[in-house]
Amino acid sequence: MNKYPSIIIDAHLDLAMNAIEWNRDLRNPVWEIRKRETGMMDKPDRGKGTVSLPELRNGNIGLVVATQIARFNKEKELICSNWNSPEIAWGITQAQLAWYRAMEEYGEMAQIANLGQLEDHLALWRDNTIPNDSKPIGYILSLEGADSLLNISYLERAYANGLRACGPAHYGAGVYASGTSGSGGLTSLGRELLQEMDRLHMILDVTHLTDEGFMEATKLFKGPIWASHSNCRALVNHQRQLTDEQIKILLDRDAVIGGVLVSWMLAPDFVRGVDSPQGKGINLEKIIDHYDHICQIAGNSLHVAIGSDLDGAFGKEESPCDLETVADIQKLQDLLAARGYSTIDIENILFNNWLRFLRKAWTKDN
Repeated sequence: MNKYPSIIIDAHLDLAMNAIEWNRDLRNPVWEIRKRETGMMDKPDRGKGTVSLPELRNGNIGLVVATQIARFNKEKELICSNWNSPEIAWGITQAQLAWYRAMEEYGEMAQIANLGQLEDHLALWRDNTIPNDSKPIGYILSLEGADSLLNISYLERAYANGLRACGPAHYGAGVYASGTSGSGGLTSLGRELLQEMDRLHMILDVTHLTDEGFMEATKLFKGPIWASHSNCRALVNHQRQLTDEQIKILLDRDAVIGGVLVSWMLAPDFVRGVDSPQGKGINLEKIIDHYDHICQIAGNSLHVAIGSDLDGAFGKEESPCDLETVADIQKLQDLLAARGYSTIDIENILFNNWLRFLRKAWTKDN
């Protein structure tokens, strides 16, 4: 296959975190951002970023799920978005929202919050008479970890600002739920949060929940569920990954699972800060192994898609070795074809599965 689709969807990018915490001007090409970071040592991925708005356009990635992320966690320090109070975390998410609004003002991005906006944006990106560099990147706003919500009423305030999906947890013990590397499930506030999300017809993102939290959340929550950026525990044995049982539960809910492109989640025995993707032979083919596993369980290609998490506090040092920038996600088309996936399967993975999910989840009055 040679012709890339007119639009690819990536359901997990921490764009505003990169702008606010990493101080990256994402309107610039990746090469300029890397050059500006030469010699900087405050973050492990300095000078190695893969994501910018021009590179999204180069890759036909015209629609993304973009996050607000700010965690409150007393237990341990992490390299990104860990703040000393929920009030500070709320302030950071509002700075991130302000950045997205500024990108909208410049015509760089366009918020997609309902079905009408979605269909209009798709029509724009499918118009081949308009060059990609003149098209805004559409973004659906998602909250990764709910610690920044000072109380349940803040969720409706966030919804009014366009928030359409929420993952209750990130890493460790959170206000609403425990996340990756943590223990326990939902807190009492977390159960209230899910009820309010149901009332607002929001999307629940089960990514990062503990096993206990996953089971609680999928039983309590009645609305649409996705795993925006998760891979398979059967292939990489870590609590961050989905078990086969969890995958089956998600299939029963007609969920979609976005495959992650960070090396330690793609292949076993990758040691962060020690191993390299090149040395371990970790390339884009590895994500297809995870797709294969889910497709075999499902019996079809209707539940796997892209949730790259590129530049989610890592860069080229932990990205597949054949990926220079986010635009190289396009390479999946030919790689999937070489592995025997049909044109319909490939379109499902690159964009149709997320579109089907959103069209089902949203109504014209939201």
